[in-house]
Amino acid sequence: MTARRTIAPDETPSAPEALLTVPQVMARLQLGRSAVYDLLRSGQLTSLTLGRARRIPAHALTDFIRTRLEQDAA
Repeated sequence: MTARRTIAPDETPSAPEALLTVPQVMARLQLGRSAVYDLLRSGQLTSLTLGRARRIPAHALTDFIRTRLEQDAA
């Protein structure tokens, strides 16, 4: 039997569990809805679709930011 960790309502899930909505990504990147969907469409930012909902893993957002910073530094 595996133990499941209970997350308190005010606690943010750990990175492997975190799935962000498009509005959350918009707020974190300070971009509009169209710009975020363009990143998703172009494959620069990965996501999963659950039913009709689009979710972006937190690590995918972190990887995207890290990649962009490395590109700008080069």
